[in-house]
Amino acid sequence: MEFMFNFARWTHIIAGFVALMVLWIPIVTRKGKKLHRGSGWIFVISMATVSVTAFYMGIYRIVWDSGTDQDGISFSWFLIFISILSAATAWYGVRVLRFKRRRASHRYFFDLLFPVLLLTSSIGIMIYGWVIHFPLLQYFPIIGLFLGGIQLQYWISIPKISSHWVVEHIVGMLSSCIATITAFIVFGAPRLLQIDSVNLFIWFLPTIVFVPLVIVSTVYYGKKFAGVKKS
Repeated sequence: MEFMFNFARWTHIIAGFVALMVLWIPIVTRKGKKLHRGSGWIFVISMATVSVTAFYMGIYRIVWDSGTDQDGISFSWFLIFISILSAATAWYGVRVLRFKRRRASHRYFFDLLFPVLLLTSSIGIMIYGWVIHFPLLQYFPIIGLFLGGIQLQYWISIPKISSHWVVEHIVGMLSSCIATITAFIVFGAPRLLQIDSVNLFIWFLPTIVFVPLVIVSTVYYGKKFAGVKKS
């Protein structure tokens, strides 16, 4: 079991580093072009790897590692939650492109499963955070509630604008970027800098920075693609 954990940890670190390095490329490159798509897929694959390994490591620490203290258990639950958030947003960002032509409510099982899982895990982690008085777990899952609600509403509703797919693609992928950077600040940066804790404001800084970017990008590209015939 320890070998598997160490393998998952190093795989997680490498994939997370790749995701951090490439996430900026799709943001600044021309949308729909080869570089944008190629770097985007590298990011998605890296995030899938990060999510699976993070989920495994969180479960391992809680279930099998008897040496994990209360703080370790709390951070393990956050690791599990951030893995769900990362997977749900990356999956959403890709899948909305797959169904850009849709004209009716979408009921594919896995596309509905992820937002439902994100909603329920957000509620569960928030309750746990209030029980143990851990601010990060108390407030950060609000992001999951918001995004899970948006995703579920999008899939079950009928699109009203022609550029719905590009708007939701941006929301999904930039939300996954928020999860990536937040996880690094919570878990990676303190270890690299050899500090015990990070200020709560720093934990929320990626959200504070990226939310305006999400708003500006969705407005701009929503208008830009509104008159473009969908391929």
